[in-house]
Amino acid sequence: MYSDKVIDHFLNPRNVGEIEDASGVGTVGNAKCGDMMRLYLKINEEQVIIDCKFKTYGCGAAVASSSMATEMIKGKTVAEAMKLTNKAVMEALDGLPPEKEHCSLLAEETLHAALWDYAEKHGIKIQGLVRPVQDIEDRMVRELED
Repeated sequence: MYSDKVIDHFLNPRNVGEIEDASGVGTVGNAKCGDMMRLYLKINEEQVIIDCKFKTYGCGAAVASSSMATEMIKGKTVAEAMKLTNKAVMEALDGLPPEKEHCSLLAEETLHAALWDYAEKHGIKIQGLVRPVQDIEDRMVRELED
C-alpha cells in the first residue's frame, strides 16, 4: 500500500518543528479528512530557503508528504520552490494511494501559503503565486469545475 519512502518519512520525518523568526508561515487544512499542515520558512536576502520546518496533524501520508516537501525545497530559491508540485512530492515518495493524493496537495498548498505570507511581509510579488486556499477541498472543487 505505502512505499518504503512513505513509511520512512512517516516514521522518521525530517524538519519537524517551528522557526520562531520565520520569514513566512503558511497553514492549510483539509476539512474533509481533518489533516492540517503548518510550514515555516526562513528565507535569506538572496531569496534562498535556508531552513524550513513543519508541523502536521494527520495521517502517515500527510506527515510523509510534509517531510518530503521540506527536503525538496530546502536550499532552493523562492522561484525554484514555486515549481514544487504535488505530483513531484508523490513521485519523490514513490507514489501514494489514490485516496491519499490529497496529502501531497496539502504540502504544495501549504508551501504557497507560506510563500504568500513571506511576500506580504516583504512587500514583494512572487511570479506565479496566487492567493492560496485555506482548505484544499476548495482547490479540488475548483479543479473539478474547470
